[in-house]
Amino acid sequence: MPYDVLTMYGAILVWIAVWLRDARRGSYGPTVAVGIVLTLILNGRYLIDGAADSIAFFVSLYDVFDNLGLGATDTAPALATCADNACSLWGERYLQHSSWGVAFHERFSAGPAWRRTLLTVHLSCNSIVFALMHYQLARTGHGTHRTVHRLIGRASFALLTAGTLAAVLLAAEHGAVAAYGGDLAKYGFWFMSLCVYGCAVRGVWTIRSGDAELHRIWMVRFVGAMWGSFWLFRAMLVVTGPLLRQWETVSILCSIWLSAPAGIAIAEWLRRRWDQRAAASSVAMPRTALSHG
Repeated sequence: MPYDVLTMYGAILVWIAVWLRDARRGSYGPTVAVGIVLTLILNGRYLIDGAADSIAFFVSLYDVFDNLGLGATDTAPALATCADNACSLWGERYLQHSSWGVAFHERFSAGPAWRRTLLTVHLSCNSIVFALMHYQLARTGHGTHRTVHRLIGRASFALLTAGTLAAVLLAAEHGAVAAYGGDLAKYGFWFMSLCVYGCAVRGVWTIRSGDAELHRIWMVRFVGAMWGSFWLFRAMLVVTGPLLRQWETVSILCSIWLSAPAGIAIAEWLRRRWDQRAAASSVAMPRTALSHG
């Protein structure tokens, strides 16, 4: 039994419980904290275990869902096998895996070293940015935090640039990977990078123009794009994998094209709700003070 996979399932269930509690309270700090920790654990595996073993772990997370309702001899266009079943940690329990997962494993287990280097750069840089961006939102660049906020912002933008460039170079090869969706996957990953990096660039541009409020708005959208491209991307595969397995690449293409813009949309919706609550509170407080004056 792949106990590390089962442990991750348990951690995600705990995370869902935390999210449900936070949703009732209207405050998502613990949810964000758990999400950051799980992100660092998942991406940190690549530095510790290497690309091949880490990708096998990643593919194993979806094997249970991708094989739902299938008999031992059943197959589907979106499923494939890999040599010696090395792309999964489930042993003989699951012999079929998502075709994109098989291609992912093969490309980095047998591919050139520079490809693994680019993947490591992408995951390392973006993981650091993923953690720092929440600190930046929590401690804005006002008052005593201004200098630190500016330094962290510049460092984060440099790391994001390196991580995005690595992702763009990796995606340039995807046109030849049929299991990803060929050119649709290549352009889709470039579109995802544009959503993430574009929001960050707009955020930098607006603060350099002196518009702190618009800077905050674009950085909230950037945070949404990052959450979408990492967590929503993966969550969608849990649902679309078994539902769309009669079409080889539809599931992965949905995640590629939709996750980042959906993350931006969710972040914008949440921001407007929070701003409305803040505005309502600022109006209510003077009235309360006057009523007791």
